[in-house]
Amino acid sequence: MKKKKILIDINHPAHVHLFKNFIAEMRQKGHLIIIAAKNVKAIKDLLRSYECDYIDMGSKKDQMVAKYFYEFIHVLKLLFVVIAHRIDYGIGVSMALPMVSKVTTMKSFALDDDDLTVTPLFGKAVSLATVILTPHSLAFEDRGKAHICHQSYHELAYLHPKRFKPDPSVLQELGMAPGDTYFILRFNAFKAHHDTAAVGLSLEQKLALVNLLKPYGKLFITTERAIEPELEMFRLPVTPEKIHTLMYHATLFIGDSQTMVSEAALLGTPSVKLNSFAGRLSVPNEIENRYELCYSFLPRDFEAMLQKVSELLAMKDLKNVWRYRQETMLADKIDLTSFLTWFVSNYPHSYAQMKSNTACQYSI
Repeated sequence: MKKKKILIDINHPAHVHLFKNFIAEMRQKGHLIIIAAKNVKAIKDLLRSYECDYIDMGSKKDQMVAKYFYEFIHVLKLLFVVIAHRIDYGIGVSMALPMVSKVTTMKSFALDDDDLTVTPLFGKAVSLATVILTPHSLAFEDRGKAHICHQSYHELAYLHPKRFKPDPSVLQELGMAPGDTYFILRFNAFKAHHDTAAVGLSLEQKLALVNLLKPYGKLFITTERAIEPELEMFRLPVTPEKIHTLMYHATLFIGDSQTMVSEAALLGTPSVKLNSFAGRLSVPNEIENRYELCYSFLPRDFEAMLQKVSELLAMKDLKNVWRYRQETMLADKIDLTSFLTWFVSNYPHSYAQMKSNTACQYSI
């Protein structure tokens, strides 16, 4: 097998988790991995924790016009990297890599787990990719011949039991033990290009949620941006790479974040989400409706969300029920890292195999 030069474009902290095992396995196979990453503290901290060197792509922007200008510069920087390093393959949840692959010899593998109706601009950019890889939940979308569907979720690249084992030292660091009652709250910043009209939890709602949960156990809050003074006492005091162990053992996970609610749900922790994306995305809808691992509510339904939280707090054997539901989900899904490693290592034969028999992914 010929060794390849592979470029990975990291645009969100979750992408570090998504590709960390892929990076390690592809390097073990002898491939050269180059990482391009946005200058975001959480991204940099995670890459350093996993001892991954990277090329700085600059800081992301909050204002919409500035975002588009940043993406233009991002494309130019990646183009330079691809040419300078003679990159063979580019992979990422990335708008820029597919564009660069259209003007170079690089083949691009674009991962996407959002519906085209919700992220149309991203979808148009991704349509330029050599291969578009999505969860099977999005198989109904017409994405052309380049579309390959896998039976997994992005989060299962790092949270599948083959990849994730809870670290007992994390709970010890907080003076807790498995079985202790505690809750994690996650509050999003909604700064991404597709979040323009997005709405999450207001401060008043956050405080109401805190008051509901406080009598039952400890509270930990994690947030993308500055935390409100009224909530500072609940700030999560551990480094980002430890969050998944805390999620795994938590009694409930509640917030207005997309990715982290899905992560907690797939770890077998009851998860409740309130934001304006509720019910609009096929992947979270499958996790909620088919596997019953989470619940989602629109901002106008905050009282209904509080009622659901109260019901979960009153449920006997809550975590055992969710472990059973998690096992049901895992029986249907594959380890995404193993699939990506196989697919990229064996491309283009892997593409032909998936087109002729999608069931081959279960035997990787």
